[in-house]
Amino acid sequence: MSDVLPTIPLDTSDSLAVLEKSRSTAETFGIPLAVLLEITHRCPLQCPYCSNPVELDRSGKELSTEEWKKVLSELAEIGVLQVHFSGGEPTARKDLVELVKHASDVGLYTNLITSAVLLTRERLGDLADAGLCHVQISFQGIEEGLADRVAGYKGGHRKKLEVAKWTRELDLPLTVNAVMHRQNLHQLPEIIQMSVDLDADRLEVANVQYYGWALKNRAALMPTVAQLEQCTRTVEEARERLKGTLAIDYVVPDYYALRPKKCMGGWGRQFFNISPAGKVLPCHAAESITGLDFESVRSNSIAWIWRNSEAFNRYRGTGWMKEPCKTCEFREIDFGGCRCQAFALTGDAANTDPACALSPLHETIFKQAEREAEGETNRFLYRNFAGGTLEDENGA
Repeated sequence: MSDVLPTIPLDTSDSLAVLEKSRSTAETFGIPLAVLLEITHRCPLQCPYCSNPVELDRSGKELSTEEWKKVLSELAEIGVLQVHFSGGEPTARKDLVELVKHASDVGLYTNLITSAVLLTRERLGDLADAGLCHVQISFQGIEEGLADRVAGYKGGHRKKLEVAKWTRELDLPLTVNAVMHRQNLHQLPEIIQMSVDLDADRLEVANVQYYGWALKNRAALMPTVAQLEQCTRTVEEARERLKGTLAIDYVVPDYYALRPKKCMGGWGRQFFNISPAGKVLPCHAAESITGLDFESVRSNSIAWIWRNSEAFNRYRGTGWMKEPCKTCEFREIDFGGCRCQAFALTGDAANTDPACALSPLHETIFKQAEREAEGETNRFLYRNFAGGTLEDENGA
């Protein structure tokens, strides 16, 4: 979501800030320069803030290797420059090297967004040989016990550190993605230093955004106001101190804002992702909005879906808006905020995003979140195909 698109993409699972920096496509709804490919929902981790939908696509619904190759060829043909291989965990697909090579062959810049826990050094080398351009690894903390508990995966943190070192040994650019919340924000200074020690090019400090799995876990994840203020000071100090060494991007939770963010650059304006089953979506959580029918690459061309599908056009621009958005001076700036959040918190995707102080529900909803932040709920509902499993009393 930014005049020139960086060559090192950010974590699309939370901010899509890389697309926010590009205005070349926004006003005409031209094909985005970068696209997220969620090639599978399979993942060994169970992160309670996962950006995947609560209703996960099982492997039997996933696009085949040839179908994904066709998608990659079409993306290159219609003007996309970068693809982000994501999931779930993209390395769970046995054909990932083949897909990366095909993307490289058709001229696409490739970014791997990974938990890293399934990678071997040999396979990472194969990916590099296939043309992989960049690796982004998610970290759940700095201390092994907490990090593995958040991920619901023992030994994960140690493996991530190992893969990060392999990434730099193979001369691949590295981004560290640190998803922050009440239970790990105290580790932020050490996470920043870890990113420097790992020779990362970029760190994304991504406070959890509360949709899907994260909304289900809001009471265990929501930071306090004091935590967020300290987090902001820590990031500002580190940005100044590490200028030229580590680029730091910062994503603030909506719940402590007075105005909503321009989510995904505005619905259907700058971004789309493709689900494991081939559905073309305006954002990761779009399928949570009931009543919208998202078309698949199996039934129509990507370009046609982007320009003409009813789901993409439903909330484009400002014509769909109700008050107070309809006459708001910021309606062409934030486009009413997040449609998925509006639906999740108000039941109507056309309502003002409650992150906005002008929403009649802003105070009620976000005061509740503040109370949750001060509460004692710490147990996670882990993300899985069963619809979630509650962490046991001992945190195991």
